[in-house]
Amino acid sequence: MGIKALDYESLNENVKKVQYAVRGELYLRASELQKEGKKILAVEHSSNVCTNMQDVSLYDFLESTSVLGEHVVALCQAPFLLDDPNVGLLFPADAIARAKHYLSLTSGGLGAYSDSRGIPGIRKEVAEFIERRDGYPSDPELIFLTGGASKGVMQTLNCIIRGEGDGILVPVPQYPLYSATISLLGGSLVPYYLEETANWGLDINDLRQSVAQARMKGITVRAMVIINPGNPTGQCLSEANLREILTFCYQENLVLLGDEVYQQNVYQDERPFISSRKVLMDMGPPISKEVQLISFHTVSKGYWGECGQRGGYFEMTNIPPQTVDEIYKIESIALSPNVPAQIFMGLMVNPLKPGDISYEQFVRESQGILQSLRRRARIMTDGFNSCKNVVCNFTEGAMYSFPQIRLPPKAIEAAKKAGKVPDVFYCLKLLEATGISTVPGSGFGQKEGVFHLRTTILPAEEDMPAIMSSFKKFNDEFMEQYEDNLSHSRM
Repeated sequence: MGIKALDYESLNENVKKVQYAVRGELYLRASELQKEGKKILAVEHSSNVCTNMQDVSLYDFLESTSVLGEHVVALCQAPFLLDDPNVGLLFPADAIARAKHYLSLTSGGLGAYSDSRGIPGIRKEVAEFIERRDGYPSDPELIFLTGGASKGVMQTLNCIIRGEGDGILVPVPQYPLYSATISLLGGSLVPYYLEETANWGLDINDLRQSVAQARMKGITVRAMVIINPGNPTGQCLSEANLREILTFCYQENLVLLGDEVYQQNVYQDERPFISSRKVLMDMGPPISKEVQLISFHTVSKGYWGECGQRGGYFEMTNIPPQTVDEIYKIESIALSPNVPAQIFMGLMVNPLKPGDISYEQFVRESQGILQSLRRRARIMTDGFNSCKNVVCNFTEGAMYSFPQIRLPPKAIEAAKKAGKVPDVFYCLKLLEATGISTVPGSGFGQKEGVFHLRTTILPAEEDMPAIMSSFKKFNDEFMEQYEDNLSHSRM
């Protein structure tokens, strides 16, 4: 028998090129250890290997949104409950009202297809949210609801990338969704490096150099990605920086892809979140009329943490109508986005208001979560900076710490002998010794000879001191084991 289409030798080569560290070697090893009975302290929310510290919904997020989330969707999934005379004993009145509202927007309940762009009434609620946030009108016809922001990113890149000659500017370190999708679609990733010593800042001169180097290789740079607040680096872009970026995209004729899924997760007051779209509109013509922008958001982050619901949207600005029609056509192949997730999106962008029965509880709990995350960001940053050969910028936003691990030469040599990338070697040792599961910085991209790991700030606040104590004990012993009093890896 000959080679079959799904034999490894004949697979699409682009599939083989894809790397995705967030669910990579560390995740698999943590899964094995858990099966063996070891307690895994997975400070990575993408890891579903344990019950105490992984995706956002497994922390303290669900309680505060149950009125708007689980209650409403439960009633929409089982609408006969609305006819039960005792429904008011189980569900708050505002949840009942919201369920009736969203059922009225569907064509046949949650079991029916919706428009391929999403339910029109919910897209209208998203547009109203954007207008409240930015101060400029938003067109529901230019908003597509998607199966999480990741799906929207993949669909957008699919429309932009025509082949390996097309390049996408991506920040490094970056969330591997971008590198993986660009590889899968056969495009070229054009890195621009964030500067760790400047709190992961972005330098426009470095951007220009990245574009020039790509063009020398025959690559046509077509779009630029920003992640704001940053993943994995946790920085928040200033308004001045966003203006520079938008001016750069105007000058270089680039589409800007604004990954803004962590916009509710900001832990300092100096740089609040400002959307790319607001800054673009504030700049006025010709830039505000010319720069093509696609912005992404999700129900997976914020204080919602509804990762498994897979609800998201993207909004298009300055995209020609014919292109919008083509994107609609591609969206139609999948028929429609997940309808319960669309309802979660509607609830996120149209939350409880003063006067609603559950409003005070909602505000108290949602703000409590954000304030706790702010404290956790400080605990984790200070904890890393107390460790030998570890330096960490403060997590200004998003949900991650990205400490630099300054590995001694002997540790780097030991990693090479073990056939491991040095930060993978370190993270595996950490996992085996403590049960703490992280993601190596090499999975996100980093400068040559510099090593990091990524953790979330999501473990319960009361557990943080013990986690950081366990990390410090391992790290300092590791450094003593491999230290040779010579210079270690550093920035």
